[in-house]
Amino acid sequence: MKATKSLAVFASALALFAFAGCNKKTAATGDIGEKTYKIGIAKIVQHVALDSVEQGVIDVLKENGVNATYDLQNANGDPNTATQIALKYKDERVDVAVGIATPVALAMANTIDDIPIVFGTVTDPLGAGLVTSLDHGEGNVTGMSDAIPTEQHIALFKELTGIKTLGYIYTSNEANSVSSLELVKKGCEQAGLNLVTQAITNSSEVKQAAEAIIKRVDGLYLTTDNTVFSALSAVKQVFGEAKKPVFSGDVTGAQDGGCLIASGFNYYKAGRATGEIVLKILNGEKPGEIPVRFMTDPSDSDLLFDLDVAKNCGITIPASYIEKANMIFENGKLTKK
Repeated sequence: MKATKSLAVFASALALFAFAGCNKKTAATGDIGEKTYKIGIAKIVQHVALDSVEQGVIDVLKENGVNATYDLQNANGDPNTATQIALKYKDERVDVAVGIATPVALAMANTIDDIPIVFGTVTDPLGAGLVTSLDHGEGNVTGMSDAIPTEQHIALFKELTGIKTLGYIYTSNEANSVSSLELVKKGCEQAGLNLVTQAITNSSEVKQAAEAIIKRVDGLYLTTDNTVFSALSAVKQVFGEAKKPVFSGDVTGAQDGGCLIASGFNYYKAGRATGEIVLKILNGEKPGEIPVRFMTDPSDSDLLFDLDVAKNCGITIPASYIEKANMIFENGKLTKK
């Protein structure tokens, strides 16, 4: 597939990829005192993006002088395990329970009603039922959303590659992924693309799903689906061998190569944003009064082009786009601007 495209693209899409600034410290807003806090942090699966969220939370609290011990848990993709972790945090009376990804956050919200809960990287907190308004939390629950500009991503993917049929692999039993599917459908309608979907229920099915869809699509789009990303290497292998491009909505998992384009917010910064919410709670603010946080600042986002994949797929990325990127993967090496 050969596609050399014009330099024009939607202005709104380009604005998403501006990169500036660096991490900022957030000063404590009150007197935390000398107490040692116990913070529970649980994630649905282990992969580099969610590990980065976890580390971001810890770093913010440490930098702001919070004395804390951490109970770090991994549900290994199992909602039942997530519920067991929530019960553990309830019994231990942690000061704040942090749920990274929707299944863990829901398990906590359904289990704990008297301990502050902060969710992290939940794409659709309204649709998941975690809150009834984005303007404030719900009872003991608040947090941050990892919603990404799916429609703009798809428009950019078509512009740069000339694809006609888009593939999408998603986890059918994860609320985030089902919500994202609707956005992918809308993006394809707006871009005039055919859409082929493949549902999975766990990470062991990811490679098989990629193999099932590969001959039916011109390229693959991935949203922030934790189950898919836990087996991203299998997806990159299948599509790389077929010389077909992948657009990832998570830059973290694309930094070792294999995705033509990756665009999305920085997960470590998302973890820091989540940590700032935890800090507010430790300083006395009530979760129900704290708005849901979104990563909307241009400096929160990354844009990566993999020129090795471009060459393999016969695609030319215009220089104007390369200049906008803050990460370039070429000759097997990642360069950060």
